[in-house]
Amino acid sequence: MSSLLDPFTVVFVQRALLTGALVAVICGVVGTWVVLRGMAFLGEAMAHGMLPGIAVATLLGIPPVLGAAVSAAGMSLGIGALQRRGRLSADTSIGLLFVASLALGVIVISASRSFATDATAILFGDILAAAPSNVLMLAIVAVVALVVAALGHRSFVAVTVDPRQAQLLGLRPQIAHVLLVGLITLAVVAAYQAVGSLLVVGMLLGPAVAAGRWATRIPSIMAIAAVIGTASVAVGLLISWHAGTAAGATIAFVAIVAAAVSAALHGLFSAHGAGRRHALIERTS
Repeated sequence: MSSLLDPFTVVFVQRALLTGALVAVICGVVGTWVVLRGMAFLGEAMAHGMLPGIAVATLLGIPPVLGAAVSAAGMSLGIGALQRRGRLSADTSIGLLFVASLALGVIVISASRSFATDATAILFGDILAAAPSNVLMLAIVAVVALVVAALGHRSFVAVTVDPRQAQLLGLRPQIAHVLLVGLITLAVVAAYQAVGSLLVVGMLLGPAVAAGRWATRIPSIMAIAAVIGTASVAVGLLISWHAGTAAGATIAFVAIVAAAVSAALHGLFSAHGAGRRHALIERTS
C-alpha cells in the first residue's frame, strides 16, 4: 500500500491532486445543473469552442486561459445570436458553432509548425504541470461558482422544473439561463488546464451522473459529485503514475467509469433491497 501511494509524496503530484480536487468541486456544482437541465451538448460545445482562443493566445504569447475565456464567451454569445436572429433551434445553433470553432482551432494549430507539444497540452491537459498560480485561480473560481450557485439556486430550480411558472413567480428565467451558461463557461475554462478541452466534459458529467444515483436533493448531489470527482482525480493520478499513461485522459476516463460503476452498484443494491422486501412479505403472509 505504501508503494502504491508513493506518488503523493512528490510535490508536483500533490499540486496536481489539489488542482484536480478544485476542478472536481467546480464541475460537481456546475455539472449537476448540466445533467438536470440536459445541457451536456452545450458543455461539450463550450469545451471545443475554447480551442481557437487558446491556440491564438499561445501563438501570441499571452496566457492561454484568457484566450479560452474570450473564445468560450464568444461561443455563448454566438449561440444566443443564432437562436434569436437566425431562428434556429438550440441544438442546431450549438452544432454549427461547435464544428466551426473546432475547425478554426485546428486551422490555427496546423498553420504553425512549432505547435505540436502545445496542441497536446491543449487537447488533453497537463495537470502535472499545474503551477501555484493555477491553484489560486481555481480556488477563486470555485468560490465564485459556489456563491453564484447558492444565490441563484431558487431560480435555477424553478427554471429546470417549469420555466413558465418561474416567469409567473418573477424569477426571470432568461437571466437564470444566462447565469447557468456563464457557470458552464466558467467551469469549462477553469477545468481545461487539468484535463484538456477535449476531456473536460468527462469531469463535468461523470461525477454528477454518478452522484445522481445516490441522492435526490440538489445540494447533496453536488456534494457527492465533488467527492466522486476528487476520488477520480486521485485514482486517475495513481493509475497514470504506475501505468505510464496520460494523466488528464486517465482522470477523465476514471470519472466516466465512476458513473458506470455507480449505476451498477445502485442497481445491485436496489435489487437486493427489493429481494429482501419480497422475502419479508412472503414470511409474513
